[in-house]
Amino acid sequence: MLLLTAAAMAACTGSAGITAEIKDAGESEIVLRQQNINKFDILDTVRTDAAGRFRYKVKLEKGNPDFIYIYRNDRNLASLLLQSGDKVHVVADTAGNYSVEGSAESEKLRLVEKDYADFSAKMDSLANELSEVGNDAAREAELSSEMAGCYTGYYRKCVKYVMSNSRSLTVVPVFYQTVAGSFYVFSQDTDALHFANVADSLALAYPDSKYVKALEQEAASRRKQLELRVRLQTAEEIGYPQLELPDVHGKKVKISDLDAKAVLLYFWSPDNALQKMANLDVLKKIYSDYKGKGLEIYQVAIAVDKPAWERIVTAQGLGWTNVCDGLGENSPVIGQYNLNRLPAYFLIVDGQLSDRAISDEKTLRKALDQVL
Repeated sequence: MLLLTAAAMAACTGSAGITAEIKDAGESEIVLRQQNINKFDILDTVRTDAAGRFRYKVKLEKGNPDFIYIYRNDRNLASLLLQSGDKVHVVADTAGNYSVEGSAESEKLRLVEKDYADFSAKMDSLANELSEVGNDAAREAELSSEMAGCYTGYYRKCVKYVMSNSRSLTVVPVFYQTVAGSFYVFSQDTDALHFANVADSLALAYPDSKYVKALEQEAASRRKQLELRVRLQTAEEIGYPQLELPDVHGKKVKISDLDAKAVLLYFWSPDNALQKMANLDVLKKIYSDYKGKGLEIYQVAIAVDKPAWERIVTAQGLGWTNVCDGLGENSPVIGQYNLNRLPAYFLIVDGQLSDRAISDEKTLRKALDQVL
């Protein structure tokens, strides 16, 4: 049995060979890094010879290509997307310019990164010029328009690329590119459809790839965000997904039943000790400070043990609206508000779901100070 298991594991593993020449590097240290979803792992460290050359063999799972990066002094010299059996030759310089032979996917990745670098440089240049424009309103408008056009053109190019290469893992880094590190190139609600379509196509080609699984999770999250946005846009009377859940007395209460300028919609887990403490240390103080100014709280427990939840609410003397459907992680409210972690805060102001980002007591107080 052990021999069969070892043979099966050997059959699932392979390797790719790298030969590289780093011009002007001489004898120096090269670090090989491997992508691990959203971070880099150091794969190995090698030394080049006097001519800046080295060889390396990368172990890979058959059928699961992986991203390998060649670094020198914290500068990325070359990016590769390798699969078992590849034999690639890289010629690079110490400035990060390179060519690659022997891997069509690595060449695609090189072109993807070059386009992104060119776009980022253009946007940075326009942003710098805009910051120095002074009081010239006409020039400011011109530069803002040029930046918008630059982004739109690049976004359309990216959409065309991912649609034309939906079976290539080179689309994965494209989906996570950002503009000046502040927002994703693919930041529109409807981009959820691109994520979902490409994730489905990649899953057929690479069903066991960690990158595909991560993209599937992102696609699901984006789809929920899109569904939430659609519900908000199609709501006739209220600007948020309505909830109607039973309170500690079994009476169903709607969010819209609360007569207040601002409603704090708060999702929590009664099983979490820190979140139980937050009821006393944070919410009670918030409620005391802002109730007279127009605040109410609609607190939703994600739990299956309703008697235990009721005991906590009663023992802690939580005087605002507390509700729970007893379905735990199967509760439909999780999908309605796209919950991916607890606790979660939402602020409803004058019947509309606010876009203010709230993550803790400090940001909550800041938001309440602004609206009340």
